Amino acid sequence: MVALRRENDPPAPSGGTLSVRIEGMTCASCVGRVEKALKALPGVTRAAVNLATERAEVAFAGEPDPAAVARAVEDVGYSVGEETTELSIEGMTCASCVGRVEKALVRVPGVVSASVNLATEKAQVRHLAGAVSTGDLVAAVRSTGYEARAVASDAPSDQEAERREREMGSLRRALLIAAALTLPVFVLEMGSHLIPAVHDWVMTNIGHRESWYLQFALTTLVLFGPGLRFFQKGVPALLRGAPDMNSLVALGTSAAWGYSVVATFASGLLPEGTQNVYYEAAAVIVTLILLGRYLEARAKGRTSEAIKRLMGLQAKTARVLRDGEAVEVPLADVQAGDLVQVRPGERVPVDGEVIEGTSYVDESMITGEPVPVHKAAGAEVVGGTINKTGAFTFRATKVGADTVLAQIIRMVEQAQGSKLPIQALVDKVTSVFVPIVMGVAALTFGIWLVFGPAPALTFALVNAVAVLIIACPCAMGLATPTSIMVGTGRAAEMGVLFRKGEALQTLRGAKVVALDKTGTLTKGRPELTDFVPAPGFATEEVLGLVAAVETRSEHPIAEAIVEAARKRGLKLGAVESFDAVPGFGVAATVQGRKVEVGADRYMKKLGYDVADLLPAAKRLAVEGKSPLYAAVDGRLAAVIAVADPIKPTTPEAIQALHALGLKVAMITGDNAGTAQAIARQLGIDEVVAEVLPDGKVEALKGLRQRLGSVAFVGDGINDAPALAEADVGLAIGTGTDVAIESADVVLMSGDLRGVPNAIALSQATIRNIKQNLFWAFAYNTVLIPVAAGALYPAYGVLLSPVFAAAAMALSSVFVLGNALRLKGFRPPMAAETSAPDRATGRPALAPAE
Repeated sequence: MVALRRENDPPAPSGGTLSVRIEGMTCASCVGRVEKALKALPGVTRAAVNLATERAEVAFAGEPDPAAVARAVEDVGYSVGEETTELSIEGMTCASCVGRVEKALVRVPGVVSASVNLATEKAQVRHLAGAVSTGDLVAAVRSTGYEARAVASDAPSDQEAERREREMGSLRRALLIAAALTLPVFVLEMGSHLIPAVHDWVMTNIGHRESWYLQFALTTLVLFGPGLRFFQKGVPALLRGAPDMNSLVALGTSAAWGYSVVATFASGLLPEGTQNVYYEAAAVIVTLILLGRYLEARAKGRTSEAIKRLMGLQAKTARVLRDGEAVEVPLADVQAGDLVQVRPGERVPVDGEVIEGTSYVDESMITGEPVPVHKAAGAEVVGGTINKTGAFTFRATKVGADTVLAQIIRMVEQAQGSKLPIQALVDKVTSVFVPIVMGVAALTFGIWLVFGPAPALTFALVNAVAVLIIACPCAMGLATPTSIMVGTGRAAEMGVLFRKGEALQTLRGAKVVALDKTGTLTKGRPELTDFVPAPGFATEEVLGLVAAVETRSEHPIAEAIVEAARKRGLKLGAVESFDAVPGFGVAATVQGRKVEVGADRYMKKLGYDVADLLPAAKRLAVEGKSPLYAAVDGRLAAVIAVADPIKPTTPEAIQALHALGLKVAMITGDNAGTAQAIARQLGIDEVVAEVLPDGKVEALKGLRQRLGSVAFVGDGINDAPALAEADVGLAIGTGTDVAIESADVVLMSGDLRGVPNAIALSQATIRNIKQNLFWAFAYNTVLIPVAAGALYPAYGVLLSPVFAAAAMALSSVFVLGNALRLKGFRPPMAAETSAPDRATGRPALAPAE
């Protein structure tokens, strides 16, 4: 987007100039149109467009508005170049932190949008190309009290893992120290209240006042040792007028500690009967919240295990031929064009093409298909897959960030860092949540101080602290992103890649699944499916003659017949006098025998009677196949059926979609008769036939109007417009072509069973998110009034700040634990382990899970 030309200006200046890159201009009239549109914007004082540099300089009287500039340029038919910068954010603890960072980033001139994820601790910032520097964004984050650094697109994920490990180590040490110091405080105070023997021992051996001194010393060490992190973050946030969860903890614990200090060293300042200490509350609150933070950090680490496993699939080294010798080199040193050797049992290091040797390669981590795939010269191999039996040499074609595995990791990371539409409500609530809680705490203190029973000051303090502690919005902030992380990670393990996190929510709402026929329902290439010989003719004899004739034709049907003959090992004779009759068929002489192949109209034209084979031909036509006739030496010899076969897994995939309550539609260019035959065979509800490639978009619009939200499944290349038009586009990948820009979801294998699996996972993830949000909101809705003392007038029940801290910590742990349940999601159509591979005699591998 657009950015202000400045060096040390603050992130949100009152006026300035935006420098924007304009794409699509070709002449002076283009310049004029863009300038006119920009000058018409409110607040613009000057606009100058340069065709040579393809940039526009836009001066504003007030605060620059990059989004309005982008819209104005797009409205006149051009586009503004955009870039996305990813930042790693440190120090966020709750949903209100997220809101503050997002607001700070959006205020940077040139930033169009910013999305911050609490679970991944990452920010995705969309801005005008060349208009915003990383330094601007980092400075904006730091101005809110958090640390930020740019994340390189090819940065190794193990750096992030190391940072998380350091954070967990720090929390672990802080927790152990806090627990060790808190335990004697808790025993001294609560033990004295609850167990008479402890009270007597304290009075006899330590003394009442001395016990308070000891509690003061230990609690002070807890608050300003392990608990100092809450004050370091919370107090500056409070002074900026943007309090967060750390501010609530700092206020609550310091109130309890400060009151206790006054009671210990200046008790005369307090009303009679209110000289009590709450050191144990302050210490236990810090310890319990540190425990919650530690458990959160551990659970967050588990949510990103999918990425760790994907990273673990990468080979560390490769055997590269250098100067005629095989040399072991680090993976980063492999270059495109290198010749790489792979031995049995090794991982293929990068993507490439086999040039020598044969083997079977387990590609289940890419496609989900359990059977190892045969590889020979000319075959493609994918980095991260496992070589099984043989050895081969291949030429590296894609290395580093260009490999299929690197693309998969990038897609999963992008999906995990995205926000769903359902998050909008949470963001609105959490943006005002902490200030409201502080207001409720202040109101609670005032009401108890004025209307509460004696000692009113003590009641007022305890209940106000309980409100501050229990109302942490951590659970709200973690409810959605943790479920997205675990859900998209589990999907990747199943061979389903959500390119856009929003598709998780949209896919769940689909009412109809529209399927392209060729390559989606079917294998995508014609095959010989039936061969019915006439009496007196042998199958192999006639097939060999027909295939010999068809070697002269380039038609896909001819290729299917020739391929079938070769698979049977038939020797094809020499062809003479080949003649093609357009619209009818072909004829030739094969080893002195006259052979004619074509449709029924060709046979009739030649004067042959097809009556004997007509019933078989009609049956084949009803099944959606294309019947052809063959004549040998002037006699009708066979009826042949060629069709694009339905994939073996297609029928059960459609049954599974019906079981999920969805309508299934087929969009095809086939004639209506063939399309209806296939639809009857598969139980498809809606058929849109005889559709030209550019008519699929209109077909989808019609389905949407009649049936509701549409998910379209296609091959991702020919179906790009339809994939983009659908509410959710699912591209069936080939296992090597994963960068399909027009799809929202990529199914790594050609198996249609991935569609019901993706939809079922979408439903499970959104259900999980709703459970988390219900808990997070219900927890605060119910317990804040309890903490304020709402039950005291009727039941005499008050919530101790200690229990409030425990409940707050447990609420976040509950949300994370619930999200982690998605790791155990079982797809409704898990690929079955096939029979032992015929080539190796060994059992096929189950898909990686």
